[in-house]
Amino acid sequence: MKDLTVNDFTFKWGSRTYVMGILNITPDSFSGDGLADQDLDAILRQARGFADAGVDILDIGGESTRPGAQQVSEAEELDRVLPVIEALAAELDTLISIDTYKSGVGIQAVQAGASIINDVWGFMVDPALAEVAREANLPVILMHNRSNPNNAAIKEKLGGRYIGMEYEDLLEDVKSELLESVAVAHRAGIPDEHIILDPGIGFGKTVEQNLELLNRLDEIRALGYPVLLGPSRKSFIGYTLDLPPEERVEGTAAAISVGITRGADIVRVHDVKEMIRTARMTDAIVR
Repeated sequence: MKDLTVNDFTFKWGSRTYVMGILNITPDSFSGDGLADQDLDAILRQARGFADAGVDILDIGGESTRPGAQQVSEAEELDRVLPVIEALAAELDTLISIDTYKSGVGIQAVQAGASIINDVWGFMVDPALAEVAREANLPVILMHNRSNPNNAAIKEKLGGRYIGMEYEDLLEDVKSELLESVAVAHRAGIPDEHIILDPGIGFGKTVEQNLELLNRLDEIRALGYPVLLGPSRKSFIGYTLDLPPEERVEGTAAAISVGITRGADIVRVHDVKEMIRTARMTDAIVR
């Protein structure tokens, strides 16, 4: 795989694991870290802390993707994310990604300073977002997603999970659907070196399916694209360990370590300092 240069930063795939820090500008994040009710200064303090810890990418999202979450309008999503992106772009050199599936949000987020587009629906909801990425010559993260509120089950302490999700063949289905997203990207003119794949841990998969997908991540990596893994604080960890989101740091570290051994190139996390240390130690062993 070719190196990827974004702004003045170069991803040398295979040399180390890159870390993406999550900034949820939402009031209803599953992980309990939603920042929509915080003022801009508080959000910037968290971002500075991530940057000081050595984060590579700051991922800004204005709509919760937890099981059963309510959609928000494009206008509301923009109101949440644009001031944050503008402030971060003015102050920090860290790469900024916009976590959205809406082309209208993507356009304005890129204008505000985002340099990576992270689409949790892999261009399947709004293919016009692929055109936004191509016109701006930006990399995209395409995630596999079969989320369906009809399959979401909620427990008070552990949060939402998906049940009864049927796959004919889990890995083959995920791979083929990811390649459908890649085809949309190709039709828009996005080159292979600008495509990163995310298997969608937690999105329309049962606890058992998430565990299997993570353990077989090398099969996603074999498709020939860099892979982003996002297990942080997710319910498959909570249901495995019987722990609420704020007590899933160790479970997240285990998932990230295994994911790196299976070929993850980027890990998307809430607990940046701890997971950078986890990634560096795992890299020292396996890379």
